[in-house]
Amino acid sequence: MESFCVHGRDGGGPFLLVSDHAGQAIPDTLGDLGVPPEERARHIGWDIGIDGVGQGLAEALPALLIEQVFSRLVIDCNRAPGHPTSIVRESDGTAVPGNQSLCAQQSSWREQAILHPYHERIRAELDARQARGQITCLIALHSFTPVMRGYVRPWQAGILHNRDSRLAHIMLDLLRGEGLCVGDNEPYALTDTSDYTVPEHAERRGLPYIEIEIRQDLITSAAGQEEWVARLARLLPAAWRIFCERYGERS
Repeated sequence: MESFCVHGRDGGGPFLLVSDHAGQAIPDTLGDLGVPPEERARHIGWDIGIDGVGQGLAEALPALLIEQVFSRLVIDCNRAPGHPTSIVRESDGTAVPGNQSLCAQQSSWREQAILHPYHERIRAELDARQARGQITCLIALHSFTPVMRGYVRPWQAGILHNRDSRLAHIMLDLLRGEGLCVGDNEPYALTDTSDYTVPEHAERRGLPYIEIEIRQDLITSAAGQEEWVARLARLLPAAWRIFCERYGERS
């Protein structure tokens, strides 16, 4: 079983979609990691709802989507190799027995089998687009819990950014213009150490990007996913047009 799936098609546009936490699979050799099914189905195991949003958006734009298929409890593909939170022993109050006392060889196996192939596929796609002169805007898709440690999160979505905030600020304005409560680097801040995918694949290459977080209760159902697919399929091209006009990029 490959560590990633590719959905949609390259329609010649700027967008490449990636989803680090879309999957729930666990390699057979690891069993269930000692975590009950109801716990693995929580946000600790995957980004709830984002698989449906990502696949729908890939179809609607159209664009290519590269998504991770394994649970983040196995290894977090939005963390650098060797990062202290890449393989968690505990997550939001739930112990992960299968991650206790791993030796270096066991951790390395997960990196080689899951983390590296996923990022190599993203890297290969970016290289191919560059070789044919196709401009790229990376869109990283995530979801977040409505409540965390007792705090009710007011945002319906969040736009995350680090060194290059240009496109993020445009998208923030568009989403807020629709009456939505949208966090600016909330509920998480994107940094070189908190994230891996955007710093590695977008910022190192100087590519424009947005990391989008959607609140999970809004995309649990198929209807909610369709609503967000339609919204993003409309607003992402609009944001890109504004970005090109403002900063002189090719559309």
